[in-house]
Amino acid sequence: MALEERKLPVGMQSFEQIVSEHYLLVDKTEYIYRLVHTGKPYFLSRPRRFGKSLLLSTLRAYWEGKKELFTGLKIETLEKNHSDAWQPYPVFYFDFNKKNYQSGSALEEILLSHLSEWERIYGDEYRDKPIEERFQMLLRTAHEKCGRRCVVLIDEYDKPLLETMASEELAEHNKAVYKGFFSNLKSEDAHIQFIFITGVTRFSGSSIFSDLNQLRDISMVKDYAQLCGITEEEMKNTFKPEIEALAQEQELTIQECLQKLKQTYDGYLFHEKGEGVYNPYSLLTALADKEFGAYWFATGTPSFLVKRLKEIRFDPRRFTDGTLYANKRMLTDYRKDHPDPVPLLYQTGYLTLAGFDKEKASYTLTFPNEEVKYGFLESLLPEYVEGVGAGSGKDILTLTEYMENGATEDIRNVFQALFAGIPYPTKDVPFEYNFQSVIYITMTLLNQYVHCEQHTSMGRIDGVVETKEYVYLFEFKRDDSAKAALKQIEDMHYADLYRADRRKLFKIGVNFDSETRLMNGWEVEEGSFSDTSP
Repeated sequence: MALEERKLPVGMQSFEQIVSEHYLLVDKTEYIYRLVHTGKPYFLSRPRRFGKSLLLSTLRAYWEGKKELFTGLKIETLEKNHSDAWQPYPVFYFDFNKKNYQSGSALEEILLSHLSEWERIYGDEYRDKPIEERFQMLLRTAHEKCGRRCVVLIDEYDKPLLETMASEELAEHNKAVYKGFFSNLKSEDAHIQFIFITGVTRFSGSSIFSDLNQLRDISMVKDYAQLCGITEEEMKNTFKPEIEALAQEQELTIQECLQKLKQTYDGYLFHEKGEGVYNPYSLLTALADKEFGAYWFATGTPSFLVKRLKEIRFDPRRFTDGTLYANKRMLTDYRKDHPDPVPLLYQTGYLTLAGFDKEKASYTLTFPNEEVKYGFLESLLPEYVEGVGAGSGKDILTLTEYMENGATEDIRNVFQALFAGIPYPTKDVPFEYNFQSVIYITMTLLNQYVHCEQHTSMGRIDGVVETKEYVYLFEFKRDDSAKAALKQIEDMHYADLYRADRRKLFKIGVNFDSETRLMNGWEVEEGSFSDTSP
């Protein structure tokens, strides 16, 4: 098939449409087979735009007996030994994606719309009863009329809860509605064949599905770690022509293109022994557009999360210094009143597993890839510096341009503006916290365009920035002097790693006055790395 005839299912959530309209499909049906033959009530947490809706759409097509859609897929072969395969079951599919839940009756309205649709099929003699009783009778009636038990699929159950977190009254109202309505999943168990629930997070203590005491959370189970997302092997096998086209457009070798894709979109790990997966939305969009962009991050900014991090004085250096820890219970259960943001950052896709301590049964977490890392920090910076947007003169692209040209005086002005934009300290958020955060975020964001490193064999330097022609060594002091900062660069031999380098060297010491909130010292020493030899 010619490349122009191959269609990528970017953002598509309908399995039937993807198959019938001949879009490219990553075959995950072996997981469908395993799920439908080994259990009943499942829960899966994955970040937004990670394929949860497509998964449920595939389950729906399977339970509705649409065998023709699975021709040539793995499950077709797996089902050959089952005499009752592809028999249609009554399916109750709840989709909570398409509603704004800011009004008090929004949740009831979407439940009623689903019930009315199904009552047109199975009978509406109970339409005047409360909604939970109507659902109860639908399950019984559907089982009786079809001769097969019911399948219940619930997509993004937590959207009505996440969207109302700012309103305690509305959030509690939605929890009460949910609990009453879905209590039927336990009481009507005799009429239910299969249950699958998805969401971004699993709210601990909300009691929504407390009656489902056999609910199996497969969010961090090895056998299902690749259920959503795209593995490297799947990417290479399914999208080889698209990868070649992207490499050609970006003037990269195939290997360089694969490495760039991996750095930008791979890295999500849902079990310590599982295989990492690519963000499917970003990967498919990059292949379709033939460009590397922040596609997933652009679909929704984590405004609630970045504000929360500043409120609790979270040190952003922890994102990359290996000091973020959590155990499985913390990562799979989220409590709104819990001060630790790490579980929600993990469940929403801004953090992923980086390591596992078997003895302590604890995980180390970090950013999964460069798209998330830089996108998140770009969203975080305005919380610490006012007026830092594009074209402000203190944005990262402007700073990068000056560094590439060796314009140390312009670099000085950008840092002066950055520090001057730090909001006045408060009792809850002291100046020192803001100052350190701005330095870390700025230096990390520069790494999108130039190489930055903050560790040397002799210790930790505040910033090393490398461009094609220049290398900058930064040391920042607070309430000291720029000369003292410069002296630390010398005393700690930070330049020793670059002795063989022939680029121009700038050693820059900076001091900041916490009382005036202004940079009051800037010392630059120019030279080459050969000058550092003893």
